[in-house]
Amino acid sequence: MPSKKNILLINPWIYDFTAYDFWMKPLGLLYIAALLKKHTNFTLSFIDCLDRHHPSLPKKLHTKEDGRGPFLKQEVSKPRVLANIPRKFSRYGIPLALFVEELDQAVPPDLVLLTCTMTYWYPGVQAVVEQVRKKFGRVPILLGGVYPSILPHHALAQTGVDVICRGPGENKIFSLINEVLGDGTCLDPRIETLDRMPFPAISLLRNKSSLPLLTSRGCPLRCSFCASFLLSERFEQRSAGSVVHELEVLCKLYKATNIAFYDDALLLNKQKHIIPILEGVIQKKLALSFHTPNGLHVDEIDYELALLLKQAGFRSLYLSQETFEETLIKESCPKVSSDDLGKALDHLERAGFRREQINVYLMVGLPDQDVSGVRQSVMQVRNLGAQARLAHFSPIPGTADWEKIVSRGYLKEKVDPLLHNKLVFPYVWGNITPDEFESLKKTIHP
Repeated sequence: MPSKKNILLINPWIYDFTAYDFWMKPLGLLYIAALLKKHTNFTLSFIDCLDRHHPSLPKKLHTKEDGRGPFLKQEVSKPRVLANIPRKFSRYGIPLALFVEELDQAVPPDLVLLTCTMTYWYPGVQAVVEQVRKKFGRVPILLGGVYPSILPHHALAQTGVDVICRGPGENKIFSLINEVLGDGTCLDPRIETLDRMPFPAISLLRNKSSLPLLTSRGCPLRCSFCASFLLSERFEQRSAGSVVHELEVLCKLYKATNIAFYDDALLLNKQKHIIPILEGVIQKKLALSFHTPNGLHVDEIDYELALLLKQAGFRSLYLSQETFEETLIKESCPKVSSDDLGKALDHLERAGFRREQINVYLMVGLPDQDVSGVRQSVMQVRNLGAQARLAHFSPIPGTADWEKIVSRGYLKEKVDPLLHNKLVFPYVWGNITPDEFESLKKTIHP
């Protein structure tokens, strides 16, 4: 067996105008940890800068019954590029001093693995790298996640990391580690399907009552604002048996009570995928509450599916209608039509869900949207008895809407990713003014 190595995995802070624990967990990092546990003899340690349950936090944070809750935050200076945005900018997560304490207590690592989701969250990576360098010097640092997959050159140039991993990491991480450590430490197993992946290393998390679940990766659709196809070359679904088995483990071994689906297309191929998963959950009587923060495809919801969702224990339903504007549907959202939502709500209500508890995502900030169209969509959701939720558009390089924004001169191709922030558009380039944006929010939350 090769020499034993110490690997430190870190989930960085969020630097942003706002952040909330919407069932957020570093799932990709936990999958990588599971692969390292299975295929190496590395010693793994983990620091979660977004740990709301850390026992040394200066105050106890409220957690809702469904598992959501606020992060601890500290206001910090706004980056210069955001200076004209009239909002406070904060670091979300554990205090800096507590992170330094965690580093002091850590075994000196041979390699540090980081993750980062939003492109405009890279300051959190920079801050972590700065502290790691102060403590451990030139230890190799590898960064994976959405941000380096979308903006690899920026990630390498601006964060201080040594290596990045683009896209799914299961068939790249071992060769990258061998390259960084230079000693052939790792074998290089090939993971051909999602079913061959070990379950994520949930044991690394401090609080396990609310956990993530991924049953598929990618999406075959091409919404103009979505980067799913950039992050995964193909759409792949796990077998229903594998998913149900993982749910049994989460329920019985970790005593989880809330499960959040991380899929982008959970309901596609429903007869072979989600329906047998739900039937398995019901048959095994798993006492779990399910949540769908990524949104469900509205046109896939019929009465059979609605009834299974209810019987299986789905509590927080978020539906992805996006808009009722026919032009935008045609150009941006091929997954919906203007009459899908009414039908879906009828089926869900008949199955036992209350309309006022069903959330409907509506996009705001798309390049061709104006405030009147968004407001009309909000009112249409309200008239159907459901809760409208604004899904703020974030321009992502490589998507159709990004190309539109750049071609019109709203943003430059190599703009600072901080300007990708979902709350920047009213102040920098969007068709909706800040006053109109505030008015929209009051429409939803009078």
